[in-house]
Amino acid sequence: MGSQASKQLARRKALSTEKKTLVELNQSCGDVFPCSDYHPPDRKNWMSGLGPDKLHINKIVWPGTHDSATNKVGIPFVSRPFAQCQSLSIYRQLVRGTRVLDIRIQEDRKVCHGILVTYNIDVVFADIKKFLGETESEIIILEIRTEFGHQDPPEFEKYLEDQLGEFLIQQDDHVFGKTIAEVLPKRIICVWKPRKSPQPKAGGPLWSAGYLKDNWIDTDLPSTKFESNIKHLSEQQPVTSRKFFYRVENTVTPQADNPVLCVKPVTRRIHGYARLFIAKCVSQGCVDRLQILSTDFIDEDFVDACAGLTNARIEGKV
Repeated sequence: MGSQASKQLARRKALSTEKKTLVELNQSCGDVFPCSDYHPPDRKNWMSGLGPDKLHINKIVWPGTHDSATNKVGIPFVSRPFAQCQSLSIYRQLVRGTRVLDIRIQEDRKVCHGILVTYNIDVVFADIKKFLGETESEIIILEIRTEFGHQDPPEFEKYLEDQLGEFLIQQDDHVFGKTIAEVLPKRIICVWKPRKSPQPKAGGPLWSAGYLKDNWIDTDLPSTKFESNIKHLSEQQPVTSRKFFYRVENTVTPQADNPVLCVKPVTRRIHGYARLFIAKCVSQGCVDRLQILSTDFIDEDFVDACAGLTNARIEGKV
């Protein structure tokens, strides 16, 4: 009992130190970067607003959501707070400006987060189609993977093609150097990551797991995650030199041995530092590697930060 109490006191002290570290870093470095004052006049069409003929796929800073389809996961007020990473529907996230979706599924095609289950994947597809029907030049990266500990849905690759085929951008390394205008009217880069089923074939309508990478670490400590994100990002090639998407997640994760197990109060520890992260990338010379930046509970400011840095690339300011 005493050792457990000592452990919790040590964790609480470490957390306090890490929070203070980010506050002081923000005060000393600031969160201003080239075009950080840019705010899209219409977030629903922010890519269109920047110009489809100017926006190269590999130079976009893509705002993404982590565990995107968890707005209705589990039981409200009971299990939901332990697994909910987004409060908005997929459609509302896309309208807000999200352009990378992270969807986890189980064998029966229902979306899940660990052992907690929510709606069928068809709800996600319906929201995506609704959004695409209301816009003309917005491109989405849709990552769908079988959740850890679950089995792949039978014949899911064929199901994906049947449901989204008309929108799918074909797997092709040349896509990275193309502008949005050059890939239209196709609208979705769909990365399918099964656990045991074969990976999508080269040249097909779906993209295999190697086209979307990250270096996720499992921690609830905000400064540790922030510095890890900087370290791993700096080890990547510039966006113009690689043929895959690289994601940085501006999130932290509840830990089983910590009293605070709900997602929102834990991830809030790092949530407000996305602009600081971008500014730090600029000052450390690795901003040319930043491509996908994801978050829990996405808000307008997060989208604006990503759109602003994208605009800075168009204008040659970074």
